[in-house]
Parts: sequence; structure tokens; C-alpha cells
Amino acid sequence: MKSLLIVYHTGGVKTATMAAAVERGARSAGEVNVVVKRCADAGPEDLLAADGLILGTPENFGYMAGMMKDFLERVFYACEGKVSGRPWALFVGAGQDGSGAVSSVERIVLGLRLKRVHDPVIGLKELTPEVLSNCEELGTAFAAGLALGVF
Repeated sequence: MKSLLIVYHTGGVKTATMAAAVERGARSAGEVNVVVKRCADAGPEDLLAADGLILGTPENFGYMAGMMKDFLERVFYACEGKVSGRPWALFVGAGQDGSGAVSSVERIVLGLRLKRVHDPVIGLKELTPEVLSNCEELGTAFAAGLALGVF
């Protein structure tokens, strides 16, 4: 059975709510082991064991959350060259436009040679039912793609 790792950080409610929607979607797809961890609790062993990765971060000062950067720094060298080609996606709880958070995560993930399989889902300012639906669809599509061997 394939494994999907969802790693996120939140300092409040927005990104946690988005993470719950992504998880709900992923679990609805079935046939994939879904592991959800906060950045502080996830490490290289989690990423190495996963067949796919979804990251979630708030946008802080036009950048990813410091805890997301910490997670990526802790896993980078331990996983470099060992996770190449694995699928990944991103969701961002944004207060501005989310572009800084997206580009900062993408720069690091590029070095891991992961393959982006879904456009980032950005929750701008207030969470709307549409954003939460997009998060749930991200989880569903990602998990289904893993289960079917699409990526």
C-alpha cells in the first residue's frame, strides 16, 4: 500500500483547517496510508517512508513558516538523492498573495528533485468553502494518483 505524508505548520486556525480538508480528501480516496504530522514532529524517516508528500504552511512575512523551513532543512541532506521523482504538492494559508511562501518552498523542494503534481492551493485571507473544497480535492486527487500509480 502506498503512503502519503502530509506535513504542515500552523500558528492559528487557517492552515490547520486547510490541512484537515486535505487529509479528509486523502482518506476518502482509500487504498493509501495517510500520515499527518506537524513540522516539528516529522523528520527524514517520515519522508523516506512516504511515496508522496503534501506540504502546508502559512505565509509569514511573505515567506514560508519558520517551522516549515526547519523541517525542510532537517530532511534535506538525509533525503537528498533518495526521494527524487516522488510527487509533492503544497497548500498555503496566505495573508498577502501566497507567492513568497510558494516560491520559498519550491526552491528547497527543487533541490530534493521532487515532482510537483498539483498547483498550490492558496487560501487567501479568509477561508472560503471554495478553498476548503480545493484542499479536499487536492487530497483526493493526490491519494488517488498514488493508489493508481499515476505518479
